[in-house]
Amino acid sequence: MLIGIFNWFQSLEGFELILWCITLFFSFFFILQTIVSFFTGGDHGDLDLDGDGDFGHQFFTIKNLIAFFTMFGWAGLAAYKANLSNSVVLVIALLAGCIMVYIMFLLMKNTSRLKHNGTLQMKNAIDKVGETYLRIPAQRGGIGKVQVQVQGRFMELDAMTDDETDIATGKPIRVVNILNNQILLVTSNLVA
Repeated sequence: MLIGIFNWFQSLEGFELILWCITLFFSFFFILQTIVSFFTGGDHGDLDLDGDGDFGHQFFTIKNLIAFFTMFGWAGLAAYKANLSNSVVLVIALLAGCIMVYIMFLLMKNTSRLKHNGTLQMKNAIDKVGETYLRIPAQRGGIGKVQVQVQGRFMELDAMTDDETDIATGKPIRVVNILNNQILLVTSNLVA
C-alpha cells in the first residue's frame, strides 16, 4: 500500500503536485494542531504574527495560517479535479482559504466571550441598590457593611457614606462610588 501511495505521488506533475504538497503538509499540521488544542484547551502555543497582543488584531496567527493553507489546498484540489483553469483554481483556493480564516477568527472571538474569570470588579457595584448590614457612620466617620448584588452574586462589602446621618442596619442604600478600589461609597438617598 505504501509503495502504491509513493508511486501515485511520483506520477503527479506541475500544478497538481504543488496543490497536493500544500494540502498534505498543512493538513498534517492542522490535525496536529487540533490534537494539541484538544489536550491543552486551545489557548496555548499560538504566535500573533502582527505583534499586537490585542485580540481584535489577532487575525494573522499561526493557527489561521495553517487553516488558510489547509483549506486553500483542499479547495484548490477540488477545483483542479473539476477541470477548471489554473487561474480559476487559484481564485477559488484563495477565497476558500480566506473564508476559513474569517470563520476561525469569528469562532475564536465568540469563544473568548465565554471566558469569565469571576474576579469581582468593584466598579460594577456603582448604582446598585442594596441594604446596610452593619451601621455606616455619617460623613465617612468609619466603615460599615452593606449587602449588594454585584456580577450576579450577593456580596457583603465594606462601605462608607457622605450622608449627614448614620445609615442604620437594614436600611436600603445605593452605591455612588468606589473608594481606594475596595470600599463602597453609599447613600441612603435611592434617587440618582
